[in-house]
Amino acid sequence: MSDVLSSIKENKLVAIIRGAEPKSVLKIARALQAGGIRTLEITLNSPGALKVIEEVSSELGDELLVGAGTVLDPESARLAILAGAQFILAPTVNLKTIQMAKRYGAVSIPGAFTPTEILTAYEHGADIVKVFPASVGPSYIKDLRGPLPHIPLLPTGGVTLENVSEFMKAGAVGCGIGSALVNTKEEVTEAYLSRLTEKSRNFVKAVSQN
Repeated sequence: MSDVLSSIKENKLVAIIRGAEPKSVLKIARALQAGGIRTLEITLNSPGALKVIEEVSSELGDELLVGAGTVLDPESARLAILAGAQFILAPTVNLKTIQMAKRYGAVSIPGAFTPTEILTAYEHGADIVKVFPASVGPSYIKDLRGPLPHIPLLPTGGVTLENVSEFMKAGAVGCGIGSALVNTKEEVTEAYLSRLTEKSRNFVKAVSQN
C-alpha cells in the first residue's frame, strides 16, 4: 500500500472516468497513459464499472494505478478491491468504507469539505482526504493547510487546466480531474483520443512546475 500511496503523491494527477461506455474505457486509459497520466479512477456509477476495473487492471496494471471512485459503502469498496482497485475514492466520509479499504490493504481517499470532516476522516485512517467540491478555489486549500498541515489533501471537482497549478501551489498533494480532462459525453473517436492525450500532457506539464 505504501508504494501505491507514494505513487499517487508522486504522480499528483488522478484522472476520473465517469459514465464512459465500457468498450471505450481501455482506449481512454491508453490515451491518458500516452499523455503521462499514471493514476486512473473509474467511478462505480459508470456502466459495468467492476468489470471495467478488472479489465483495465489486467491490461494496464503494470503501468497505471487503477482505483474505484464514488464508493459509497464498505461492500462496494470490497468488490472494487477484489476487481483490482488499488485505491478507494469516495465523495463522503463513511468510516466503515475507510475501514474496509484498510482491511484489504487499499489506499483510502474519502471525500470531505469542512475542517471537522477532513480531520475526522484522517483520524479514522484516511491516507489522503479528497476535498470535494473544490470549486471554491485554491485559496480554500491554503486556508485548510493552516490548521491541518499534516493532512494530505486532494482537491476534486472544479479543477481545470487553468487552475490546477494554483491548487498545487496552495499545498495540495495532487488533484482529481474529471470532465475538464475526460469528457465522456463526447464520442470516442481517434481524434478524441488524440485530443485526450494532448490534454493529459498539458495537465502533467502544469503540475510538474510545482
